[in-house]
Amino acid sequence: MDSGTRRLAELTTLRLGGPATALVEAESGEAVVEAVRAADGPVLVLGGGSNLVISDEGFDGTVVHVASRGIAFERLADGRVLLTVEAGEDWDGVVAATLAEGLGGLECLSGIPGRTGATPVQNVGAYGVEISALLVSVDLYDRLTHEVRTVPAADLGLGYRTSVLKGSDAAVVLRVRFALPGGAASMPIAYAELARTLGVDPGATVPAATAREAVLGLRRGKGMVLDAADHDTWSAGSFFTNPIVDAAPDPDMPRWPAGDRIKLPAAWLIQHAGFAPGHPGPGGRVALSSRHVLALTNRGGGRTEDLLALAREVRDGVRARFGITLEPEPVMVGCAV
Repeated sequence: MDSGTRRLAELTTLRLGGPATALVEAESGEAVVEAVRAADGPVLVLGGGSNLVISDEGFDGTVVHVASRGIAFERLADGRVLLTVEAGEDWDGVVAATLAEGLGGLECLSGIPGRTGATPVQNVGAYGVEISALLVSVDLYDRLTHEVRTVPAADLGLGYRTSVLKGSDAAVVLRVRFALPGGAASMPIAYAELARTLGVDPGATVPAATAREAVLGLRRGKGMVLDAADHDTWSAGSFFTNPIVDAAPDPDMPRWPAGDRIKLPAAWLIQHAGFAPGHPGPGGRVALSSRHVLALTNRGGGRTEDLLALAREVRDGVRARFGITLEPEPVMVGCAV
């Protein structure tokens, strides 16, 4: 256990955030349960820190850093493969492991930073695929009943970048199960940009390894693959979710169907509200990525309050231009936009 001398910035992809009162490294599911049970006062369960904004004051309580490891494959009678992953496994490492086994399904989710336990919480998605498409169940430690239970995906309230687990500390994800199709082909390519890159029609499939390389290339071009030497990757990924609205305020703006409503691209709204790539925040210590306006980045000397000030400037500018309020995607700890 760390007495609090270690800043939480060291555990987040933004490299922002103050200290914790105590820090526990939990290297198994059982250790996670034990640490959470033993904690005196508030608890923050932290994985890869990739979708997290922590205040400059830090966290007045115990941070449990999930570092559990383990990946297992089981061929099912119907030809699918059940993939069971401990919450502390690096997510992109899991995707790579499935391709090494000759299994497609997760390739469009390549390059997403963070650990596996966070993927169902956020219903992580990219390039036309969401976790909900493949998720079977999660093992949770219920902090109210002190029990470990298996919860099917259908009971998690999975929606666009959300679930019943998001924003709640009532349960902790210990492990996650996915059902992969069982072959080496990709999921149907649903995202137009990815289809163009691959030179296929939307709905086609390609070798999963080919799709993974294309996704990684697209993400690198947007500064969305972690690189310690590249400040454009010192971010929490996409900072704002794509808004879902009844009608577009501009008939010429791009959109996608979202049930009986429509989804608008937040990046398009940000740029057309006057924010260019690289737009600086306070003192230039933070800025929009020079490659992708949806990422708010720490340029090396930033503080959380700098980042929040930039987020508010962008949010308010989009609202003034289009009448739409962008909502932040990361989990906020001790702070708010």
